[in-house]
Amino acid sequence: MKDSLLYSKSMAFAVRCVKFYKYLSEEKKEYVISKQLLRSGTSIGANIREGRFAQSEADFINKLSIALKEAEETQYWIELLYNSEIIAEKEYSSIYEDSGEMIALLLSSIKTIKSNSNKQ
Repeated sequence: MKDSLLYSKSMAFAVRCVKFYKYLSEEKKEYVISKQLLRSGTSIGANIREGRFAQSEADFINKLSIALKEAEETQYWIELLYNSEIIAEKEYSSIYEDSGEMIALLLSSIKTIKSNSNKQ
């Protein structure tokens, strides 16, 4: 799992969320929304990691589905930060694109697992 694209991308995204939180709280003095973004953004990788020890394929899909929900929530907080004019277009576009990539990877992974399961 450590070498998987999903794991490495989610870890990189979590690190980015931590750094973004630090920036928002220290530079922008924004504490509430940034904390929500920190929680949901780092939860993505935590759920993927937890899936390593899933008790079944259905449990693994469930963990990835929770990660997907967290990624969607993260996008919401990013949009709110932008629409509230707390972050600029450049900051918004970059992290929003990364969160979109996480969603696409999770959707693809879930779809592949379900498809492989149906073939058996």
